[in-house]
Amino acid sequence: MNGYRGARTAVIVGAGVAGLTVATALARDGWRVEIVEIGPPEATSGWGLCLTGPSLRALDESGLADACLAEGFGMNTITHVDVNGERADEIRLPRLIGARRPAMVGIARPVLHRILRAEAERCGVEIRHGVTVAAVEQEGESVRTRLSDGTVREVALLVGADGIRSTTRDLLGLRTSLDFHGQMVWRALVPRPPWATGIHQFAGKTDTAGLVPLSDTQAYVFLTENGVDRSVLPDTRLAPRLQELLETFPGRVREIRAMVSGSASVVRRPVLTALLAGAWNRGNSVVIGDAAHAPAPQMASGAALAVEDGLLPARELGRHESVGAGIRAFVGRRTQRCRTLVETSVAIVGLEQAQRHFEAYPLVDSCHRLMAEPV
Repeated sequence: MNGYRGARTAVIVGAGVAGLTVATALARDGWRVEIVEIGPPEATSGWGLCLTGPSLRALDESGLADACLAEGFGMNTITHVDVNGERADEIRLPRLIGARRPAMVGIARPVLHRILRAEAERCGVEIRHGVTVAAVEQEGESVRTRLSDGTVREVALLVGADGIRSTTRDLLGLRTSLDFHGQMVWRALVPRPPWATGIHQFAGKTDTAGLVPLSDTQAYVFLTENGVDRSVLPDTRLAPRLQELLETFPGRVREIRAMVSGSASVVRRPVLTALLAGAWNRGNSVVIGDAAHAPAPQMASGAALAVEDGLLPARELGRHESVGAGIRAFVGRRTQRCRTLVETSVAIVGLEQAQRHFEAYPLVDSCHRLMAEPV
């Protein structure tokens, strides 16, 4: 595509959930699409995620929901357990893809990326690794993009789907802060206990823990550590420290804690959020997914926003005479929904830190029902 000009050509920066989804949607609509990804093909961030109802609804439109259901673990409920180990609340999520299919699915990130990548390649998307965007200029109705290997693309559309620390966002002059909320989130891959058929979240005296099934055999345990500074621990300290933090929880968390010692895959990351206050685009260039709106993990809906963001640009571009008009319509359609999700996730962070869990439960429920409304 070096030097290529055309009215239906696009470069996508980032081969994550949003990037692969938008590339596939555009390619299906007749666009010539290239993804550039700085990381290697096998690189994915984290062990697993939840595809909530909005994710599954969007993936079902693309014919991919059943593949995710087949390789993940279908669920319908979020069970909240209080500090004494007693069930405090159960949220039954709306089934958005039919009564015979689950409301959400837990899935390993590498599995989801394999499914999305295979579909993108089947649709003709070219994916290049070890390269990213280095400079961007809007030239009339095209975007001149210089890549980090020195090659140049002149395309009708540039999409930055390169995450919360987006290089594309910076190159476009779209400014936002990355907000740290005094929490570090831990995750470890463990065997799935037989009782774990939905998400379980356990309130602790200081922290919050939980378990998310990913398949018939696997799950991931999470712990949200409150009142801490951003810091890095050596890998050898991760599993022992996570066990220490889980020790204060009663009931079923004891079983989870015992599994952590055998996990070779423990990660610890700061809880960061980002939200673009203004436009997400400059001319025919736009950022989507976490580059535009990164929620805290408490709503388990970051993937839902990313998949929806990926599908909608092609739809809006097909309705408008110019790329710029289509992108502006896309941004206008998404702004309030994404803002609500990010702000709700931050509100839940505050309630967790204040140990006001019973106020957080209805907020989680109402936000999931709001997200279930048509996009």
